[in-house]
Amino acid sequence: MKTLSGFWRKTLLALIIVIGFTGYQTCEASGPSLDIQDRGYARNDLLVSVDWLKNNLENNQLLLIDTRSKDAYANGHIPGAIHVDWKVFSDMKAPRGKGFAVLLGVEQLTEKFQAYGLEPGRTIVVYADPSGWGEDGRVVWMLRMAGLTDSKILDGGWPAWKNGGGTVTREETLPPSGTCEIDNYDTDMLATTEWMRAEFEKIKILDVRTKKEFDGATDYKEPRGGHITGAIHIPWTDFLNVDSTVKSQMEIEEILARSGIEKDDFIVTYCTSGIRSAHTALVLRMAGFEKAKNYDASINEWGAFEDLPMEK
Repeated sequence: MKTLSGFWRKTLLALIIVIGFTGYQTCEASGPSLDIQDRGYARNDLLVSVDWLKNNLENNQLLLIDTRSKDAYANGHIPGAIHVDWKVFSDMKAPRGKGFAVLLGVEQLTEKFQAYGLEPGRTIVVYADPSGWGEDGRVVWMLRMAGLTDSKILDGGWPAWKNGGGTVTREETLPPSGTCEIDNYDTDMLATTEWMRAEFEKIKILDVRTKKEFDGATDYKEPRGGHITGAIHIPWTDFLNVDSTVKSQMEIEEILARSGIEKDDFIVTYCTSGIRSAHTALVLRMAGFEKAKNYDASINEWGAFEDLPMEK
């Protein structure tokens, strides 16, 4: 009888472990398993899936951009992708602080667009490695501000392509030439330091850096450590699933609701140089938070003005 009782105890324990593990796996996979069109986004115009890209890879109007490092690109990329570093569109020569890494002026940006074949009429799909800083979001944010609204992010980025059985090549694709002329930016998604000063009491500020940075680390040579006074901390990766695809509409709303952020709020996202925060601003816009803006000067500029409030 004791032997039988011990057997059933072990059997029951094994069943509990199996059921628990299965339940955990189902819970973890529930977000990523949803197709993009089933996630309920308020504006379903930002993301494309691996399957969509596979089906459109031979489209002559598609321009595919790899924003990873040169070495990563050289070691393997999606066929037809050109390599573009977000920095080429940004003022990297400005002093660290006032103007550093912000978008180039219209004339300089026009030259860059022509050099990389960035044209209206093309569908531009951008991808990155989600272990980076959301460089794909920065590029798409810039493209849309410049009027190239048919610009998209590959959902899940480079890992999703590899895990989805996508073809990989080391053959370099050279950028096509272009004739795009940028007249002006649509600054609806841009927050400047001057605008932040004027609207400071009316906006909700979202710091999307790591907790370490939020608490004061200056690993990237920030002028000051800490965060903008009153900023809400939500890391940009909180809006991603375990497989780096973007979370559903409901999940995004729940994350923001926990921090008291509503759809009619003026929201400003920031990070170090407006890269991670650009990605977040796009995700929020997609989810119907239509007043979300990216502060591309971010802490590099805010921290350079001693009169602007920061705290740790």
